[in-house]
This record gives sequence, structure tokens and C-alpha cells, in this order.
Amino acid sequence: MKKEGSDLKIMEEMERKKLQDRYIRFDWAIKRLLRQKANFDVLDGFLTVMLREEVHILEILESEGNQNDSVDKFNRVDMLAEDTNGELLIIEIQNNRELDYFHRMLYGVSKAITDYIGLGDAYSNVRKVYSINIVYFDLGQGKDYVYHGKTFFRGLHVPEDVLQLSVRQKELFVGKEAGDIFPEYYVLKVNEFDQIARTPLDEWVRFLKTGEIKNTDTAKGLPEARECLRIDRLNEKEKQSY
Repeated sequence: MKKEGSDLKIMEEMERKKLQDRYIRFDWAIKRLLRQKANFDVLDGFLTVMLREEVHILEILESEGNQNDSVDKFNRVDMLAEDTNGELLIIEIQNNRELDYFHRMLYGVSKAITDYIGLGDAYSNVRKVYSINIVYFDLGQGKDYVYHGKTFFRGLHVPEDVLQLSVRQKELFVGKEAGDIFPEYYVLKVNEFDQIARTPLDEWVRFLKTGEIKNTDTAKGLPEARECLRIDRLNEKEKQSY
């Protein structure tokens, strides 16, 4: 009986590692796909669907997480990008369960802010940062699979009163509320998705979960991703011909 129990544990561990290895390869493929510098159509499409506003990436910035090894930093995939508006976008794909992951999100945003402002710069030069986190483990508790975190300043005595920018501040910072200046967070709990795509974002989440793009998927960036994946499957002779 003890031997059977031991064998079962070994088989379970092998299956866990096999599943983790699959995610490692898929994570690496996603990172490579999104970071293609030839054109940012795929990344632009994903971020446009995610943020629900048109996004055009200017460049991928080098950061601690932008490594060229698929297993570096415990399979950690960090991407720091800058869009044409000068805003910073952190994209991270994470497999391993981390109880302090929310703290890591906060640290990543804080580091990006401090890294991209000089000692003598005015505070108005602080960059807007978006933190997009694609996680393959159960992070926190909730019924949804996509969450959005944003700062609001509400009156303590008048809760429905949200602090606004002054007219002059709106001219300078192009925002509607004081909280618009602060970082925003997105969490995609990929494993919680039921694979029934009802929206363009659902199509992206399904792709992130299954690695497949259906012929009927039309979300911005996915047709380009489908073509990139098709080319990656070609052999060297076929790639040269292409």
C-alpha cells in the first residue's frame, strides 16, 4: 500500500511538471509573439482590446524581466512597453502561485515610475502606467476572470462626490478625474475562463488559455497572431519560400 501511494505521488508530480512545461513553452511563445519588433500589430491589438482604447506601441523597453531565455527568472515573463502617448505598459505572464503577487504588481509599477523620471524633473513628468497581469493560477477570490483596478478619490462625507481635476489641470494632463493620473491594473485569471467567447476580449483570453485561434475570431490583433503562428509552424525551407 505504501508503495502504491508513493507511485501515485510520483505520477502526480510528473503530470504536474508536464503541465508546467507546457505552460512554459506556451508562455515563451506568447512573449515572443507579443514582442516581435518587425511590427506591433499583435501587441497593439491585444492592448487596444484590453484597455478599450486605441493603443500603438512605440517600442519595447529593456527591463529586468526582458530576458532572452525562456526559463529565466522562474519562467517569469515581463514586458515593459512604451506607446505613442508616452505611457508605460507592463505585461506579465505568471504560472507559479505567489501569495504576494499583488505586492509584486505594485512594486513593478512603482519601479517603472521611478526608473523613468529624472531627479530634476517636475512631478508632472511622472508617466501613466498600465499593469496587465496574465495569471495561470487562482489569484485572490472572485467570480469573474478579468478585473480592473483604478484609483478614485471619493468624498468621505459625500461618497458620490468624486474629486475632479481643475480646468487648468485638465488642459495640462488631459484627464477627467484626479485618479486618471494614477496607475491602472488589469488581472486576467485565464484558468477561470469558460472558453465561450462572447466579446473580443474573450477571444483573446481563450487564445491565452488554449493557444488556439479560431477562424471565426476577429478581435483586433488575433488575425495577425494567427498568421505569425502559421509561419512559425513552417519548416526552414517553407519559411525561406514565404
